[in-house]
Formats: sequence, C-alpha cells, structure tokens
Amino acid sequence: MIGLQVLERERAVDLALAERFLAVPVANVSDCMARMSAGGARLRPMHAGGSMAGPALTVKVRPGDNLLVHKALQMAMPGDVIIVDAGGDLTNAIIGEIMVGEAVRLKLGGMVVDGAVRDARAIRAGTFPVFAAGVTHRGPYKDGPGEINVPIAIDGMVVNPGDLVIGDDDGILCIPFVQAEALLAAAIRKGVAEAKMISDMASGKYDAGWIDANLKRIGWVDGQ
Repeated sequence: MIGLQVLERERAVDLALAERFLAVPVANVSDCMARMSAGGARLRPMHAGGSMAGPALTVKVRPGDNLLVHKALQMAMPGDVIIVDAGGDLTNAIIGEIMVGEAVRLKLGGMVVDGAVRDARAIRAGTFPVFAAGVTHRGPYKDGPGEINVPIAIDGMVVNPGDLVIGDDDGILCIPFVQAEALLAAAIRKGVAEAKMISDMASGKYDAGWIDANLKRIGWVDGQ
C-alpha cells in the first residue's frame, strides 16, 4: 500500500567501494557532479566530526513520527546509512541518543534526518556520523505511516535505495549507484589537481590567467 511499505533493497553499492570515499572531500565529489546535487545547506553534522560513506537505506516518514525508522534499524546491515525524509519539519525529533546508540551497536555507517534530532549533547560527544536539519527536545510519535526502501528526495536531491550517501563537515551528497566507481576516480583526480594548485600558489608558480580569460569571454576589455 502506498504510504505504508516495507521493502527490501534490490541492490546496494559495495561497502568496500563506499569506504574508499571516506578519504575524499564531499566538495570534490560535488564538483565532479557539476555542482548540481546537494542535500541542502540545512543538513549539518551533529556529531563531533568525521566523514560518512555507505549504502543508502531510505526511509520516508510522516513529519514528527519515527515508527518506520525503528523498523529500518531492524533491517539495516553494517555500513548502511539510514537516510530519512521527514519533510524537513523541526517540530518533533526523529532520532535521539537511544537510537543513535543502537546504530553504533549495529555498526552502521551513519544516519541522516531531514528533520530534527534531540539529545544533541550526547550525539555531539560521539563520532558516529549524524546529519540533521535541527534540534528540538520534543520527542517523536510512533504511529506511522511510512515507507522503507523507496525513492526519496531531500531538498531536490533524489536518493534511491542502495545509492551511496557521503558526508563530511560540508554536508551530505548522494551518488547514484551506477556512478559511484567513476566518481571516485574523478574525485581522486580532482584532489591531485587541487594539491598541485596549492603547491603552485605557495611557490609563486600558479597561473591565474584563466581569470582574465573568463572576463574577456563575458565581454570585459582590458583597461576599461
């Protein structure tokens, strides 16, 4: 029934591949995706810091209700990232210290909530990756409905079950299942290029000719 579905994933990005993204800045991957996808600037790290990468276990819930998130915890595999479309509502927390503790015990890769969390101090004291849009002391209801392993969208970013979800201090990003390997290679190349740029700047060898070239492309005339 639409609105109340608990489905199994048909596929998921390989966990070993996902873990290789832990060493790659989210910003570099974003650049390699033409800067066209993002989970929204509101989704910030709530934990002490550190990167996240893992296959998406998607959850769609009614704002303020976390019944299906509890079910997702029962279904999750080690390394999974539970990513919850809670409508961006901040009235009631979707997860807190107890559920995060269970996710740690299960060795999950992280939790993302387009909504609020509570027990912020306890979450902030840990390194388990938790990303959310806000904090409130008001707890959730547990009445449903909701859906698990269906396509969701967070601030326009579509996440399908089994896609790769990555995150760091700059926010979160979903990488489509079929693009994960190619984007890893592209992001690594991007990192190498940026390291050379930083080195050239430090040594005074950086060529900034592209700035004037772009200005001329849009109509600027030198000296005017």
